[in-house]
Amino acid sequence: MKNIIKTGLIGLVFALVNCKSVNYSNMFYDGVQPEKVSDKFSFTEGPSSDKEGNVYFTDQPNDKIYFWDWKTNQVKVFLEKSGRANGTHFDKDDNLITCSDDQGEIWKISKDKKIQVLLNGFEGKRFNGPNDVWNDAAGGMYFTDPLYERDYWKNFKQEIPHKSLYYRNKEGGVVKIETFKQPNGIVGSEKFKKLYVSDIEAGKTYVYDILGEGKLSEKRLFCEMGSDGMTLDKNGNLYLTGKGVHVFNREGKKIYHIPIDEEWTSNVTFGGKNNETLFITASKSVYILPTKVKGVK
Repeated sequence: MKNIIKTGLIGLVFALVNCKSVNYSNMFYDGVQPEKVSDKFSFTEGPSSDKEGNVYFTDQPNDKIYFWDWKTNQVKVFLEKSGRANGTHFDKDDNLITCSDDQGEIWKISKDKKIQVLLNGFEGKRFNGPNDVWNDAAGGMYFTDPLYERDYWKNFKQEIPHKSLYYRNKEGGVVKIETFKQPNGIVGSEKFKKLYVSDIEAGKTYVYDILGEGKLSEKRLFCEMGSDGMTLDKNGNLYLTGKGVHVFNREGKKIYHIPIDEEWTSNVTFGGKNNETLFITASKSVYILPTKVKGVK
């Protein structure tokens, strides 16, 4: 998010010399660099891929949701008023779930642009500002609720004193799972039965084992890096963002870095044909990078 650059985060800048020598030829194409698709935005965030491989993303300062059509490599407007959507994720029915923090809400948006407000608070109190979300196969969702006060919020008064990770089940019930300094990026995997959550202010990313519907193990430290957004590939490698994209293996060791020539790289996901294109949101631009791996569904 836009003002996250100012928070004095620890552990986000990693030198390439610290990367261990690994064979990248089975992951990335030699000499292929990220391609800038468009740079007409104020601050891009929240990319997620639909069932066809098109990637939807947000421009929160301008209150819009766009999508990248992989067949034409064009970016088009999807929704003009998004509730100031930030993080997004598609549910199992291909509805776009958005962290629309203008009123501290989570929305469900169908492909024909019908909007349903799923959540606007916890125990009668307004959320601080839902930030990122991941939907599970059971019809529930995990989401983070940090606090980044926005210039466009009117008469905001913090009602929830903590910054936490939550779970909403398919019936609409919500539980608080755990409190962090500033929870931000989140991603999970049904295949690996893992949930990753970044505490960006602490400069750490944690991992949970998914034990059942809304049930997690105790969190464990995954790596000493916080992240604005994240995604996973089919091999269980975790992609974190900040100064470019940093790739970590399943053991939490950094194995690769993708430089992005922007002030901040906010988020990343897989999309496109065969789910093999890395789609990167970075400040005023969006990029694509063909890879030899697939994103995990």
